[in-house]
Amino acid sequence: MAPKESKKGPKLGKPSAKASAAAKATLRGVHAHKARKVRLSTTFHRPKTLQLSRTPKYPRKSVPHEARLDHHKVIIHPLNTESAMKKIEENNTLVFICDVKANKRQIKEALKKLYDVDCVKVNTLI
Repeated sequence: MAPKESKKGPKLGKPSAKASAAAKATLRGVHAHKARKVRLSTTFHRPKTLQLSRTPKYPRKSVPHEARLDHHKVIIHPLNTESAMKKIEENNTLVFICDVKANKRQIKEALKKLYDVDCVKVNTLI
């Protein structure tokens, strides 16, 4: 079935006002009415851009770093001199030779891990 012809034929006269406004707008471009940005500071701050996280192709270290002081390095050996034995009997105190770089927290953790002993207090002497 053929489409029906409309009663209005094609206009050959002047283009409508809407069409002329559209033609002017295309000639002017989209940036004709751009508002000027008001700068409130005298110094220019570069805008923040997207910062992607690194995705390395290979690990930079082949072997992971080993801990400098593990539990076996912190406590070197127990001391068994006469004065240490006296402390064990009278004061209920154990004496160990420890690494000089170890702190009291590391000594306490090492004793708990190696000997299953809860420390009340750690005294150090260099």
